[in-house]
Amino acid sequence: SRTIKSKREINDLCIVKLHGAAGGKGYFLTSNEKGFDEGYNKLLNDNIITDENSLYIQEFVRGVPVYLHFFYSPISGEIEFMGVDRRYESDIDGIARIPSKHQLNVPIEPTYNVVGNIPLVLRESLLEGVYEMGENFVQASEKLVPPGIPGPFCLEGVYTKDARFITFEFSARIVAGTNLYVSGSQYSDFLFQNGMSMGRRIALEIKNALINRKLEAVLT
Repeated sequence: SRTIKSKREINDLCIVKLHGAAGGKGYFLTSNEKGFDEGYNKLLNDNIITDENSLYIQEFVRGVPVYLHFFYSPISGEIEFMGVDRRYESDIDGIARIPSKHQLNVPIEPTYNVVGNIPLVLRESLLEGVYEMGENFVQASEKLVPPGIPGPFCLEGVYTKDARFITFEFSARIVAGTNLYVSGSQYSDFLFQNGMSMGRRIALEIKNALINRKLEAVLT
C-alpha cells in the first residue's frame, strides 16, 4: 500500500493511522486535506496524539484485510506458514449491517478498533503466492538488517477484488492472530504431528538450535 508523504498530497480515499501497535484505535478515513485536519484535531482534542508526527497516511486499498503468519527457521532454512486470520474491527465491520438509507441519515464516523480475530482458510490457488511473499521477505530482511529475521513474522495486507495481495505493514514478532492457534492451525497441522502454537514453535526452534549447537543462528 502506497504511503502518502504529506496531507497536501491526498487526492483519493486514504486511511490515517497511528504509529505502533495501536490495535486500530484512532484510525480514520479521508479523501482530502480538510478531512485530515478534522480527524487530526479530534485526536488532538481527545489527547490520543500530540502532533501530526504521530500519524501516517496510506492509500486506502479496497478489499479484505488479511494477516499472514509465518515462522522462519535458520536451522532448517525453511519458511513455515503457520496460519492466517482477519480482524473484526468495531465499528467499521458493524456498519455493513445498517441499511444504506439509514447510514446516510445518521452521522457515523467509523472506528477501526480491533475486537477480535477470525481464522481463515485461503483458496488453494493463493498459497503459492503466500509462500513466495514469505520467502521474499526473509531474503530482503537478510540483506537490509543482517542476519535477518529468525522466528515469527506477519505480513499484513488486503486481498483485492482480483485476489491480489497488497501489503500495508509487517510485524517482526508474534502477532495477535496466532493466539487463535494454540492447538495448531489448518496449515501447521500439515507441518507437525502435534498441535503447534507459535510459542511452542519458538521453543522447538531453541531446542533444535541447542541440539545442533547453532544457538547463535536464532539469536540476534
